[in-house]
Amino acid sequence: MRSMLLVVAVVAGAVGLAAQADKLKSPASLTEQAPAEYKAGFDTSAGKFVIAVHRAWAPKGADRFFNLVKNGFYDEARFFRVVPNFMVQFGINGDPAIQTNWANANITDDPVKQSNKKGYVTFATRGKDTRTTQVFINFKDNGFLDSQGFAPFGEVASGMDVVEKITDQYGEKPNQGTIQQQGNTYLKAQFPKLDYVKKAAIEK
Repeated sequence: MRSMLLVVAVVAGAVGLAAQADKLKSPASLTEQAPAEYKAGFDTSAGKFVIAVHRAWAPKGADRFFNLVKNGFYDEARFFRVVPNFMVQFGINGDPAIQTNWANANITDDPVKQSNKKGYVTFATRGKDTRTTQVFINFKDNGFLDSQGFAPFGEVASGMDVVEKITDQYGEKPNQGTIQQQGNTYLKAQFPKLDYVKKAAIEK
């Protein structure tokens, strides 16, 4: 009986993961409005940190981040760009079959209401109205980014020491285009010591 229950649990888990993956392939379906305040816990290979999100700072960014975290988008994502004394960036899904659906799932800009201070979390962009899934955490006060339209939506509430331990040995070497095309297969082969998100979740 125990083995049968185990099989049922494994099958149910696999079905659940498949359903989650399918959901992540449809950005248009992940548009739930976030709470005014919420926390997102990130269990990583470097330790755990928690991001406190304030929707009033940047509502569109807060909503997008909420949906990504809640639906497992950042699980297994690598911290692929780490620039000492500047910032650490992540947010490309490790599965190209999922990531390709988000490449042009842009959200429009939020007005910049907060400065890019140390520990503040902001979406990366390719220009006006091009935020998708990539975010960065400021290692120091980077106020020069404010006038460029980078709008923080949250801050590291605990675990900034963990964020600062994320390995920077590869700097900016991982190629973003190749990550988009090959995902974690490329990163694991070429940059095996990259730190990564084990699991991210909305915390009550």
